[in-house]
Amino acid sequence: MQAIVAVDKLWGIGKKNGLLFHLPEDLQYFKRITLGKVIVMGGNTLLSFPGSKPLPGRTNIVLSDVFTREDCKVLMTLPELLKELQNYSSDDIFIVGGAMFYRTMLPYCKKAYVTKVDADGGAEVFFENLDKMDNWKLVEEVGRTISNGYPLTFTIYENLNPKPIDG
Repeated sequence: MQAIVAVDKLWGIGKKNGLLFHLPEDLQYFKRITLGKVIVMGGNTLLSFPGSKPLPGRTNIVLSDVFTREDCKVLMTLPELLKELQNYSSDDIFIVGGAMFYRTMLPYCKKAYVTKVDADGGAEVFFENLDKMDNWKLVEEVGRTISNGYPLTFTIYENLNPKPIDG
């Protein structure tokens, strides 16, 4: 299982249930990495998508005890979610937010695809600073670009000791 996230230079990821920046190149990267895969999120993340609709071309799984939906799979508890995820290849599962859900699922992730934005987005919610975590290691810098005026670095981190999802 992997996480995929865009962070500002303070590891901020969002404010007012939205993204910090509009970054077309990062959105293209996200689409390329997750298309045909399983994306897993908390309820607020789904609601933050355009039209509050699941992303097309992916299996959308949501952890929420607030609503149910017909257009994606919604599970009410973490044990139910972990059991459901066992039905998929770990390599095909991507955690996509939000902040609390990332924090919950990060110990289970083998990798994290982190787009680093060299700017302060004034975030209200943050991702764990993987550079300060003993069990996470930066293993690859995939590329650099400028998107909408912001310098981006695409990186991959590896968890040296991921928890198994089968408990």
